[in-house]
Amino acid sequence: MSINVSIYSQKINSNNIEYYINLFKILKKNNWNPVVYSDLKKNLIKKKILDEKTDEFNHYKDLQSGIDLSLSIGGDGTFIENVKFIRDSQVPILGINTGRLGFLSNTSKNRIDESIDLIKDKKYTHQKRSLIKVDTTNNIFGEDNFAINEITLQKKDSSSMITVHASLGEKYLNSYWADGVIVSTPSGSTAYNLSCGGPIITPGCQVHILTPIAPHNLNVRPIVVPDHMNIKLKIEGRNRSHLISLDGKSHSIKQDDEVIIQKADYMINVIKFNDNNFLDTIRNKMNWGEDKRN
Repeated sequence: MSINVSIYSQKINSNNIEYYINLFKILKKNNWNPVVYSDLKKNLIKKKILDEKTDEFNHYKDLQSGIDLSLSIGGDGTFIENVKFIRDSQVPILGINTGRLGFLSNTSKNRIDESIDLIKDKKYTHQKRSLIKVDTTNNIFGEDNFAINEITLQKKDSSSMITVHASLGEKYLNSYWADGVIVSTPSGSTAYNLSCGGPIITPGCQVHILTPIAPHNLNVRPIVVPDHMNIKLKIEGRNRSHLISLDGKSHSIKQDDEVIIQKADYMINVIKFNDNNFLDTIRNKMNWGEDKRN
């Protein structure tokens, strides 16, 4: 039985083109049918790696059925964009890292052959990753109102700090006087949250993290909260509009708009191999335990 494999990527250049060539040779050898993102397909046709007959997709509805596996080729940003196509389809995702750190896309580009063999032999597990869903007063994000990493509320076009009023459930939590606030999933704990001093959370923990961005009050610290409780945010500041970002996709938000954040009602399946776990990933990629003095 042929396996349908969706393939998503954003960039092809002289440094990674050989990996695409190798990947499609492997898929053909195993009688796996590639379903390629339309923009990627155009580039691969120009480089004479694919032909016009190759199946393609350009909308998440194209992947709601009939896809057995999704490959994301690039860094974590590429992986995040691919999640927007996978959504609630439950299609497992393998991230092949051609970027830098790669906490989500952490299978090496040099292990494509080995990785496909392990999948073929079913020597892998599904690691569940939670997402956050965001509702705003004017439905700013439309049907793309979810994120695997984080939502950020922050100041816009001003050097002045803002105040973000936060409630957990129906109870008042805090008013953050800062440049902004991040609400992160466990997956996003190693992203913007980490850069702002937030904690690293292992995947599978059922929590969200609230982390202030450059808070003026030094006794305000990140807090970890249960993900079954809604988080409500509202911005107050000198400007009439501010910035709201969902996994890097940004829009303006009015001062009086309310933002409600909750856990999405579905999770994504990330393929993990036995020799590749989260603890190894953060230890190796963050150089924990290394002493440059020796």
